[in-house]
Amino acid sequence: MSIKDRYTAGPHGEPRWGAIARDAIILLVVIIILPKMWPFYSVPTGSRGVVTQFGKIVGIEQEGLAVLPPWQNLTLFSIRAEEANIENASGATSDTQPVNVSLTVRYSISPDKVSEVYEKYSHNGDLSSYVQTATHEIFKAVTAKYSAPDLIAERAKVSTDIYAALGSKLAVYGAQVINIDMRNFSFQESYMRAINSKVEQEQLRLAAENKLRTVEAEQKQKVAIAQAEADAVKATADGNAYANLKIATAQAEALRVQNSALSQSKEVLELRRIEVEQTKADRWNGQLPQNVYAGAPIPFLNVSK
Repeated sequence: MSIKDRYTAGPHGEPRWGAIARDAIILLVVIIILPKMWPFYSVPTGSRGVVTQFGKIVGIEQEGLAVLPPWQNLTLFSIRAEEANIENASGATSDTQPVNVSLTVRYSISPDKVSEVYEKYSHNGDLSSYVQTATHEIFKAVTAKYSAPDLIAERAKVSTDIYAALGSKLAVYGAQVINIDMRNFSFQESYMRAINSKVEQEQLRLAAENKLRTVEAEQKQKVAIAQAEADAVKATADGNAYANLKIATAQAEALRVQNSALSQSKEVLELRRIEVEQTKADRWNGQLPQNVYAGAPIPFLNVSK
């Protein structure tokens, strides 16, 4: 039977409304029911498939192809990294200074906690509201342990403390912290002015101390140079004195020996006189003096001998 014969009748081709209505209803039922009866599902990367049966969780499908019977349903659940922005989280330091900060918390659902999170907190893996609430609470608790100056000076340690405390807190919700970005700390304007003034004074103090250390180093260098020069002069003087002492000692020893020799033998004295006369004779040019005064001796003429 052709389609025309199926839906028309009579010599003039009147429509068979009953058959048309019946087939339309069958087609509509197929369109509605077929997706429900389709057994093949795909779980994309970074997701898990939560399998429910009449509302009850009966399994978790990994990434890839999942084949389910018609009476079970598959819901995609993201375990990718999510991001929660916390603007102007407020707290107070241990010295009662109000402080605000903006944070970005990146987190993800632990794969082994998908069923628990789906059942208790979220059907798609979005826990941003829980993360924001927990972050505000943790920030208040951590900042209360630090004074305002320490909160600024030890920012890295503060971030580590927030990371550790928030990690423990979010573990209750089946999430794990990936990282935390703290964009800035802000205090009251009057306190910030006081901090800036203190920083300026500290910088001036450090500059003065550096200048003082430089001057002291220069003075010590000058003292060291002067001391070295004085030591050199003293060493030279000591050397000269020692040399003079040795010379004087040698001369005195020579005189002592000569005197001892003279006292023991007169021939030595006579020998010296002969040596002196010999020296004069060696130097005489053979000429007698032209003018001889009365009683003056004539060289090398001694009639008494």
